[in-house]
Amino acid sequence: MMRIPSLFAATAAVFLTAVDSPAQTAPAAPDYSYADLADRALAAPVALIVTVTRAIRLEPEQAPGLAAGHARLFVEAVATRLIRGPNNIPPQVRYLADVPLDTKGKVPKLKKATMLVLAREVPGRSGELQLVTRDGQIALTPAIEQQVRAILTEAVRPDAPAPVTGVASAFHVAGAIPGEGETQIFLSTRDSRPISLNVLRRPGEERSWSVALSEVVDEAAQPPVRDTLLWYRLACGLPRSLPDSATAELDAASAEAARADYAYVLERLGTCTRTRPLRRS
Repeated sequence: MMRIPSLFAATAAVFLTAVDSPAQTAPAAPDYSYADLADRALAAPVALIVTVTRAIRLEPEQAPGLAAGHARLFVEAVATRLIRGPNNIPPQVRYLADVPLDTKGKVPKLKKATMLVLAREVPGRSGELQLVTRDGQIALTPAIEQQVRAILTEAVRPDAPAPVTGVASAFHVAGAIPGEGETQIFLSTRDSRPISLNVLRRPGEERSWSVALSEVVDEAAQPPVRDTLLWYRLACGLPRSLPDSATAELDAASAEAARADYAYVLERLGTCTRTRPLRRS
């Protein structure tokens, strides 16, 4: 996101307009899916709860790339709680944020509002932040804070699942009786740590499946719970169909079984629901 030169030092010179009039409405807390929050929180070196002290609207010429129905604001705020980031964040911070206009085309009132800021520090500019996405300032609710804390807590665990980048290979072994079989699907990840999907078929029973995060398949492993980091990595990271390259070494029947088992896993995972576009700053 663009920074005004000299850190907004001469607001009059760049035609800024204050937007904290008490006549304006307070911002509503929009709905964010788990995937929306994970997309933003995992990309943010800083997750900070702030209280806005001042919000100034930029004129259109100072806001290139601004989406229709939005305003770009210069925000000053007091840091109140640090969820993630260095402990030396100054008590006063400032950043640019894009906010949707209300139904009357006005900027919502932000002064005294409590916000979650998902951002990175600007090198060499103490207290200046850059939001990781254009909407990286989020009206705080207890549910949003709890969800973001849970996401970031999971992300720093030693066994946290790595981002999935694709499917490396798939294998299917038919059982001794018709309708019996096992499929293993090996995924590629950003840091090359292993993740595999394992599907078991038994005659007359619902297929069962699990996820392994090591080279050894745990017999007691279970499918991931929805709205957890592992679920997000899979539901939001897996391709929508098994690539032909993953089954290139299989015969036709085994390849078809592997594709069917992969589709079953996607169905059981459910949709990775995103309610808003991810627009990087």
